[in-house]
Amino acid sequence: MKKYLLSMSLAALMATSALVPRATAQRVPQASPAATVIQTVGVTDFTIQYSRPFLKGRKVFANESALAPYDQLWRTGANMATLFEASTEFTFGGKKVPAGKYALFSIPNGAAWTVILNKNYNQGGSDNYKESEDVARATVVPTSNEFNEAFKIEIVPVTDSTAFLNLSWSSVNVPVPLAVSTESLTLTALNKAVAEKPEDVATLQSTAGYLLSKGKDLQVALSLADKAIGLKESFGALWTKAQILNKLGKTAEAIPVAQKALTVGAAAPDGAYNFYKPQVEKAISEMQAKAAPVKEAAATAVKKKKK
Repeated sequence: MKKYLLSMSLAALMATSALVPRATAQRVPQASPAATVIQTVGVTDFTIQYSRPFLKGRKVFANESALAPYDQLWRTGANMATLFEASTEFTFGGKKVPAGKYALFSIPNGAAWTVILNKNYNQGGSDNYKESEDVARATVVPTSNEFNEAFKIEIVPVTDSTAFLNLSWSSVNVPVPLAVSTESLTLTALNKAVAEKPEDVATLQSTAGYLLSKGKDLQVALSLADKAIGLKESFGALWTKAQILNKLGKTAEAIPVAQKALTVGAAAPDGAYNFYKPQVEKAISEMQAKAAPVKEAAATAVKKKKK
């Protein structure tokens, strides 16, 4: 009986213990906190994951500094090697690099830094680094900068096809030029999309709009806009066509198309119509002013012919 009661007591104790949640490890601040940088350049996404060490009164970037001494390989951060990722092909300091993930290393120097992309991106620090696995090396002259207590990586300034990868710490900044072939990448993707979805209105319209924005292949853009309108007459497609016609110098033809765009948009207003309506109205006024002298000149020429 005693054995039975003891067994029952143990079973009850185990059941009760199972209901009590186990203690979880308390999160504590890291000496070099993690950080992530995400920046889009044109149609290319750059992502950097790294850790940010602090100076804490220590010397950095010097011959005998405890942190990142001159002429020695540095993980360009702390903890794991800094991860640099690009979604498309790009250039790093003028060198072509395929899309992918890389470890970012550097060799500081007062005159010029060597900044490195290495294909072995899953490294703990720099102990497993092999120069033979480098995919690109850029030589960059450091510049003076506002003081940063914590190491910082930024991608600024940015255009639709260029940017600078800035490595900043203490009063030093190292700007590595980045570049992507945005126009080529975009046109390749759009042409592929049109080939795969020749009846997709959104694809046709976005391709026509991009060609218009670049002033390239306007006759092709006009054909795409016409096809989109034939499939579904919309404010966006009509307004895109009007702009293409105007850019081709066919302002008189563009005006009624732009006016029709407003009529179609007003019948089923959406966010795009409400946002662009004032712009379209202003453009119509400008086109009418531009077309008036041409119309008058044509009328005068006709009158002279009759005489």
